[in-house]
Amino acid sequence: MKRIVLAVVAVLAGVCVETPVRAEAAPHTIYNTAVPSAIRVAIRENNPFGEPDPRGRITWVQTVPFDEYCKDVLPNEWMPSWNTESLKAGAMAVKMFAWYHHLHPVTIDGFTFDVDNTTNFQAFRYLSGQPETNVAFNAIRNQVYTMPDGTIIELNYRAGYRNNPNWQYRNAQKMAQWGSEYWALRGRSYIQILQFYYLDRALKFV
Repeated sequence: MKRIVLAVVAVLAGVCVETPVRAEAAPHTIYNTAVPSAIRVAIRENNPFGEPDPRGRITWVQTVPFDEYCKDVLPNEWMPSWNTESLKAGAMAVKMFAWYHHLHPVTIDGFTFDVDNTTNFQAFRYLSGQPETNVAFNAIRNQVYTMPDGTIIELNYRAGYRNNPNWQYRNAQKMAQWGSEYWALRGRSYIQILQFYYLDRALKFV
């Protein structure tokens, strides 16, 4: 009761009591966030065909060096036989997607992880890197594709349609994997491919 009386007195006296405002966390940028050294990958059970099942039970969490993870994703998301510029655009998408999720881990069934090894995130097969895709990743290793202020965002992508520029994904801020190959075969560089699908982004170096 005393607290109610005091509150009334404070109002009558013209005292302004402000509710504390929770400070917003500073956005993760390339200027305040280091490139990850490792990433935690939840390994799910395989389906009857021997492929990792997006709905499968998580069996364990594997910690993988970050560069190794990217190299072990790229040939499972982009065809190693594709044009080098397509592979470099893919390498950038794989890298930025992984970096973003490293900063936003999740906990499921008692396991805390950054990504899993299925298409829930990105298809990962340990030590599956190929010479062509490794070269593509190494070419962009010290580069990032972020918001103009350096904010780290995920670069989403979808399969898209063969022999098609896949304009519809540009409007959704997603890169079409088949679209990246379409443009690479028509002489576009990986930077031009990224610029086509991801609007208002900037290439930077780390």
